[in-house]
Amino acid sequence: MRWFRKIVIAASAVIAVVGSFIGSGAAGGTPIQDAAGGALSASSTAIAPGGPAFGIWSVIYVGLIAFAVWQFLPRRADQARHDRLAVPATLSLLLNAAWILSVQFGFLWASEPIIVALLGVLVWAFVVLRRTRPSGIVEAIVTDGTFGLYLGWVCVATAANTAAVLTAAGFRGFGLGQDVWGVGVALVAGLVGVLVAIGGRGRLSPAVSLGWGLAWVAVARLDGPLVSVPTAVAAIVAAGAAVVVTLVVRARAGWSAARAAGAARVS
Repeated sequence: MRWFRKIVIAASAVIAVVGSFIGSGAAGGTPIQDAAGGALSASSTAIAPGGPAFGIWSVIYVGLIAFAVWQFLPRRADQARHDRLAVPATLSLLLNAAWILSVQFGFLWASEPIIVALLGVLVWAFVVLRRTRPSGIVEAIVTDGTFGLYLGWVCVATAANTAAVLTAAGFRGFGLGQDVWGVGVALVAGLVGVLVAIGGRGRLSPAVSLGWGLAWVAVARLDGPLVSVPTAVAAIVAAGAAVVVTLVVRARAGWSAARAAGAARVS
């Protein structure tokens, strides 16, 4: 059964990578930012990140391939952990490819439930990883680091995708204006980052990717066809809050562990 699980994950990783290749436009298709009438371009909505932000996908895909290979190596300590992670990991890879294809074929409306489902399964994966400990530093980087980056970035991508879908559907924000909505969504994304930091006990990788995405939202709002200084400021504040809270929670967890170890030695 474990070999079947490993093969399914590996096949899903291949599908996701092929999907990313198509989505980049390298296979002759339309790059994601230009697909669906440019609905996901850096100037489509106030919460859309700048184009270079999507470079983080390269890091995530390398991590996912490493994870697919890692699970085939002979180990014992983390087998049960990978068994529990198998379903959400596989679903995340398939949903990733499905999202790319939905946008490539112009079904922007379908991309929204897909990316929301992707966010949900990544939260599931994050909970699994939080409740179990990595077997070593390589496992922590390959598995926890990869899925942490994945989760943090998809938090930002979900916000941007939702804004794009609503805008394409004709939603005009009840007349509140792009600045109000941009600030509100950026702050919500920052709050999500804070909650992930607390719930994840200071895991670094989600904060890194979420902060990266919000930073590029700020760049796009300060330099481009869709300028919104309030949104840029809110995005910077949100990114900073997520990173700072992560570091504080991580430091407190380290101090608690050190005190517990010291007490154990004394007793």
